[in-house]
Amino acid sequence: MKALIWVLQVLLAVAFFAHGCLLLFPPASIAQQMNTSLPRWFQLFLGVAEVAAAVGLTVPGLTRIRPRLVPLAAAGIMIVMISATVFHTMRGEGSSAVTTFVLLLVATFVAYTRWRVAPIQPRRAAVAQR
Repeated sequence: MKALIWVLQVLLAVAFFAHGCLLLFPPASIAQQMNTSLPRWFQLFLGVAEVAAAVGLTVPGLTRIRPRLVPLAAAGIMIVMISATVFHTMRGEGSSAVTTFVLLLVATFVAYTRWRVAPIQPRRAAVAQR
């Protein structure tokens, strides 16, 4: 179970890091299209939030420093994915809505399991158990 959760965390982190970088540094070929959908300031906000979520999904768990940030990062992703699913549904973009909904389900699973089922122990607790 722990391996599955880690795989899902890393996959979410990679997806959100890549998408966050795309929002922060859009290629010229799609920048105009992105600007017609969302204002640039909101793209920057989402880009920073998604990169921060990617870091929050991995670094606290790997270092065991403040690992309670992992489920909080996943919960933040849930908020973004709910909004994205509604956004894409309202625009009639079915495949994008399905993709964001699947990411919502994965983020919900990670948040719940890291909060209740298999939380990552802080570094001091891991040392104390030895």
